Amino acid sequence: MIPTLTWTPEGVRFIDQTRLPLEESYVLATTYDEVADVIVTMVVRGAPAIGVSAAYGVALGAIRSKAESAERFAPEFEKICARLAGTRPTAVNLFWAIDRMKALFAKLLAANATLVQVQEKILAEANAMYDEDIAACKAMGAFGAELLPDEGGVLTHCNAGALATCGYGTALGVIRAAVERGKRIHVYADETRPFLQGARLTAWELMADGIPTTVICDNMAASLMRQGKIQAVVVGADRIAANGDTANKIGTYNVAILAREHGIPFYVAAPWSTIDLATATGDAIPIEERPAREVTHHAGTQLTPNGVGICNPAFDVTPAKYIASIITERGALRAPYTESLKEMEMVS
Repeated sequence: MIPTLTWTPEGVRFIDQTRLPLEESYVLATTYDEVADVIVTMVVRGAPAIGVSAAYGVALGAIRSKAESAERFAPEFEKICARLAGTRPTAVNLFWAIDRMKALFAKLLAANATLVQVQEKILAEANAMYDEDIAACKAMGAFGAELLPDEGGVLTHCNAGALATCGYGTALGVIRAAVERGKRIHVYADETRPFLQGARLTAWELMADGIPTTVICDNMAASLMRQGKIQAVVVGADRIAANGDTANKIGTYNVAILAREHGIPFYVAAPWSTIDLATATGDAIPIEERPAREVTHHAGTQLTPNGVGICNPAFDVTPAKYIASIITERGALRAPYTESLKEMEMVS
């Protein structure tokens, strides 16, 4: 599998996704502050990968601490968590991972654990999140593979593959699982402007796996759907509200509307850590605004006139009514999602 991120004795090693597909290079983050920078600059991206990266950032902060005891480490621990939580506001997996670390630290403090014990337990928890993420991707892949056609075109937007997770992927995990079962899938990957995650990352991943892939400009999807080349759409998610409204990379909402118009099922694949039952609807999901330079420049070359206004939201929200199924490691859910998500939460 593609090594999106790896824990080493020196720190966390990330494949640099800003340099793909033409250069496969790596960045070593040796402090929690460097992990935060890696998340902000999108060296690592994708909600599940961001969550695990933050967990490893907390582990790095604990291991590098000069505190004399776990109690004296507590203020530093809060500072570490706050720094990492401030990196990207939309991906709820980030806060899920940090909250999980906070709960563990509180438990260890209550048990009078030493700082060494805290360091060991926090790293073990981050490693557990890493393993759980890969297992979740493979489980949702198995559930989602049943929904895809035996043969035909599948459209995806952005990159929800191994590079967006710790391995295998969410939306691309569904596609991988379908191909492993013998289904003859041809993937159409939206380029996904302005950061081009589809053109650069999804295409790179799928070509490495030998899965037939065609990159299309974002404004070509409707035409291909009308021609009958798309039989299903599957995307990932950064946050799913309690009613099923889903935040994903900007442009996903467009694709969902087009799929509905052409009678094509639109699926969302995401781990349970992406479900945010505390947020009632998509209207309450915070949407990150990215730097204007991502729109004004490409590969260092300016594309727009000086001084022009720029709007660069990183995500949009797809209303639940457009989603045929939300695929998680716990199963494939159907509408009404307010009920099915709540039921799944109670039984799992």
